Amino acid sequence: MTDAAFRPRFTAPLLLGVVLNPVNSSLLATALAGIGADFHRGPGAAASLISVLYLCCAVAQPTMGKAAAVLGERRVFVAGLLILLLGGVIGTTAPVFELLVVSRALIGIGTSAAYPTAMALVRRRADKFGTGVPNRVLGNFAIAGQVIAVLGLPIGGVLTGVFGWRAVFFVNVPMVAVALPLVWFGVPRDGPSVVAGGRIGGLLRAVDIPGIALFAATVVALLLFVSGVRHPVWWLAVLACGAMVALVAWEQRASSPLIDVRMLASHPPLVRTYLRQALGSLGNYLAMYGLSQWMEGAAGYTAAQVGLLLVPLSALSIVVARVNSSHGWVRGPLLGTGGAFAAAGALMLGMDHRSPVALLLLMSLLLGVADGLSGYANQTSLYVQSPADQVGVAAGLFRTFAYFGAIASSSLIGIAFGSRVTDAGFHVIACVIVGLGGALVAMTVADRAIPRTAGV
Repeated sequence: MTDAAFRPRFTAPLLLGVVLNPVNSSLLATALAGIGADFHRGPGAAASLISVLYLCCAVAQPTMGKAAAVLGERRVFVAGLLILLLGGVIGTTAPVFELLVVSRALIGIGTSAAYPTAMALVRRRADKFGTGVPNRVLGNFAIAGQVIAVLGLPIGGVLTGVFGWRAVFFVNVPMVAVALPLVWFGVPRDGPSVVAGGRIGGLLRAVDIPGIALFAATVVALLLFVSGVRHPVWWLAVLACGAMVALVAWEQRASSPLIDVRMLASHPPLVRTYLRQALGSLGNYLAMYGLSQWMEGAAGYTAAQVGLLLVPLSALSIVVARVNSSHGWVRGPLLGTGGAFAAAGALMLGMDHRSPVALLLLMSLLLGVADGLSGYANQTSLYVQSPADQVGVAAGLFRTFAYFGAIASSSLIGIAFGSRVTDAGFHVIACVIVGLGGALVAMTVADRAIPRTAGV
């Protein structure tokens, strides 16, 4: 029954949509130097193109999930593709740097439509056909992001080297050209909108514009505070807390809330899944970027050598995720994630810049196990713990918490290394990773709501 419900005609456009966000996150890294040179901007200004994407995605993911629940998943999926197309065209032709910022914002908003709508479409189809948890489909979603993490940087390097930096914006145009007909012919049409008669007032109330504004203020202020925690701007923390209080107060009386705080209060396992996602993301990004900087800055490896040493991390994470999703394991892999992080961090504590390559490879393998185990298991926990009618917003919040971990990692790496990459800073990162591993194990052991396997 699962194979009949989830044929490639239905799943292929969803899978392509899910990878659009990580593609745009990774491709730009190789183009920043060229953008800075052409527009006479420093590294900080060029790097802001990465930040604006993260900020827009963190806000837009649950917002798109809410819009999908109101307007229809297929409609919002297609709208996201069109917004992405506009962002790609603007970035490709931008004569000034400011238009690149606009382009990245549109790309962030457009790609944010795919994951929450895909999860909602999969849930609706699974419920319709009575398939239970579609492990293979959820596994493919998790693996797709990991594959892009492996291939994104080299593909971006080739595109930039051959065609120039504008190619990393233009690449969205052919991807949308492929995705649109696949969605049009492969994804069933939505039913009528929940807004009677399509009236503007009813639409605005159903989408919850005040809730979106308060959520955006909370997330943006919090992420900006976390990104600059080395030199904290305390008024941002105050703003984030104030906006959060106002958000909770508003959503409790909103007729169609963006963030259903009553639902979250009545579903503690889902909230704990969000926390595990944030901690897992923090550990993965600390390991990936902290380790790579240390290998180049302290251990003396070239960028190419670092890439080769990190291949086991990416390759093993893909294999582990595939094996895990084929069996539908959830609880065991979450325990294994914490254990692998703790073991990798402990190994890092015993290393310095003179450590042999064998230890670096072992560390890379342990981190690959952690990455591979956490992706599918957390995503499946989200799937089974979310109310069916709110899975789109829940999936968007899931991604938002991942962005919290990613941005926090950059701040922690800056604190650990300061102005110079050293073994001491590397050991600080190792201590944090050990602590994260221990916290994940403790959270999983204490959480009896986590299923052993993904059941019906």
